Formats: sequence, structure tokens, C-alpha cells
Amino acid sequence: MDDLGAQEQAVLQLITANPFLGQQEIATSLGLARSTVAAHIAALVNKGYVLGRGYVLPASQRMVCLGGAVFDRKYHAKRPLIFETSNPVNSHRSFGGVARNVAENLARLGVDLGFVSIVGDDETGRALTRHLADLGADVSQVITTSERPTAEYAAILGVENELVLGIADMDVFDLFSSAHLDRIWPHLASAAWVFMDCNMPAATICTLLERKAGARFKLAVDTVSTPKAARLPKDLSGIDLLFTNYDEANTLLGLTDDARLQPRDAAEALQSAGVGEVIVTMGAQGYAVATSAGVEMMQPVPAQPVDVTGAGDAMIAGTLYRVLAGDPLPLAARTGALLASLTTESEASVRPDLSARFLEAGMHRVSA
Repeated sequence: MDDLGAQEQAVLQLITANPFLGQQEIATSLGLARSTVAAHIAALVNKGYVLGRGYVLPASQRMVCLGGAVFDRKYHAKRPLIFETSNPVNSHRSFGGVARNVAENLARLGVDLGFVSIVGDDETGRALTRHLADLGADVSQVITTSERPTAEYAAILGVENELVLGIADMDVFDLFSSAHLDRIWPHLASAAWVFMDCNMPAATICTLLERKAGARFKLAVDTVSTPKAARLPKDLSGIDLLFTNYDEANTLLGLTDDARLQPRDAAEALQSAGVGEVIVTMGAQGYAVATSAGVEMMQPVPAQPVDVTGAGDAMIAGTLYRVLAGDPLPLAARTGALLASLTTESEASVRPDLSARFLEAGMHRVSA
């Protein structure tokens, strides 16, 4: 509580001892004006020590995931595709989105979790939200809009499972404005960690980074894709942990093909731009983990992949799961790499059989 003044600490101590105290009772007890107590309580809410009315105190190890929630459709061609006519396919529907996938993984691992996104006022959005709620996530701060439908992505795959055509309707995320942060701020500020993907608009991302300076939660960010990585500002101060791949890292650094940095150097350059710790992934080639102690090159966990969809999101979730438990980043990333490999061995983007016990049972696959 180094960020609290003496009077703020005194107010918090009284609220902790009795959350039902009124502002006038607190003021009388401390010899302060009621208006002064009200200002201190507002500051405690903004810093995440109090959740608002009723002085509800936050859980000590709570995480909030903020970002994309998407309905995915995949169509696998039964025969070579012929354009401009009907083609027979096998179809598969599932919930997706980076933040949503990370949230589902964490919920299945038993993390005290909040999820924030924006969905359309439609059955798809309601089903997506209800699915996470059924897993135990707090979805009370999901925003519903009638202006755009819930985000959707559709992929048409050829007979060799190659992507022939992908189409996406993600305009709903453009409606997540900086003003929405005011509504959800107590839920973000009260978390131990907030994870955000770059599906959010650039202005909203910048506002969150600016406001985060006055809060006590730690912030993890995923760049999502090369175009969306460009939504982050040049000054990356405020990001405690960045997840990005090799291409996205170089885009974020503004480097062209001729000047591209290798993963180790890219991770160090991102730290110089303000990031606390960085994980730069390279798929089957492994990943770089940058901390204050330096950069460590690490190998992926061997797997027999069936479908790589969701592996990156699982890497994030497994890492955050152990970071929240207190593991140093290099050790936490090993669990992330394991969950990524386990996910590739399933046809689902998030393993439906995932649990803390299931993950623990696979730890023998992680090399020391």
C-alpha cells in the first residue's frame, strides 16, 4: 500500500474492519470532514482497494480478461473447392477470440476471473456470455450493443486443411470506447492482473495504459496480429508483461524486413520501449523470455498436433495461471508452453477436459 496516503490508509483500515460503516461514521472516527472521506473513498476505488458502493473488498488474486469475444465457424471441404458454385463441407462452430479463449482456459483452471468484452444484442452474444458464466467467470461487465452484431469469423479450409478464405466481422469492437472504461474501472482496478488483447481500439488501449499508472494491478497485453500490434503506442510503459510473436514484435518496433531483429534482440528492444517483461514466440522454434535478469531462449513442449488453433491463447493462459500463483516468468512460461502443446493435441481451441489436475498431470512432459 505504498501508493496510499496516511489518511487513505486509515479510511481503508476502518472499511476493512467494518465494510458497513457510513461516510459520516468514518469521518467522525478520524476527525475528518465527510467530504474529505468521500474523496479518499473515491481514490481507494480508483486504485482498486475498494470496489465501490457497500465498500466491497476485492479478492486478492483476481484476474480480469479484456478484449475479443468471437463466434467462429470453420468449413472443411470434402472435395477440391470449385468457385462460383456450391461445395459440400463439414462445418464446426465454436466460441473464440483471444481474450475469451484466455478467459475460458483460466476459468477451467479455477482462477477467480472477470471477463469484459462487447457483444451484440443477439443470441450469439448471449450464448457466448452464458458459456463463460457457466464456467464460473464474472461476466457482469460485458457490454451489449444493438449497433453491431456479435463478432464472427468464418474460415473455409481446403481438403488438406489449408486456409482458402477467411472472413471476419469485427466492427463491434470499434464501439468499445474509452468511456466504457469508466464503467468497468472498479473491476479492473481491483484485480491483481488485467489481461488485454489488441482487439480494442487504439484510443481505448492508450487510455487504459494512461489510467493504469494510478492503479495497483499489473497489466499483460497480447498483440494478436501484425496489424493490431500497431494499435499500441510507441511508449509501452505500463505494460508489465507483453505476449507477442516474432513478426508482431518487429512491427511493434517499427522495423522493416531489412532491419528485423532476432527474437532475443527484439525482446530486449521491447523492454527498452517500456515493457517490464516480454515473451516473444516463434511457434515450433520456441520462445524468448525477457526479464530483468536477461533473456532466456526456451524450447516448446513436444506434441502430436491435431489442430494448432488456440495454442497461442493457451500459452498466455498457462503462463498467467502460474504468474498469478507467484512463479517467476521463465518457470510460468514452461507451464504456458505445456498448455499450448496440450491444446494442439485437441480439436478444440480450448480443451473441454482442462482442469488444474489435468495440467498438473502433464508436467512430466516439461523439460527441466
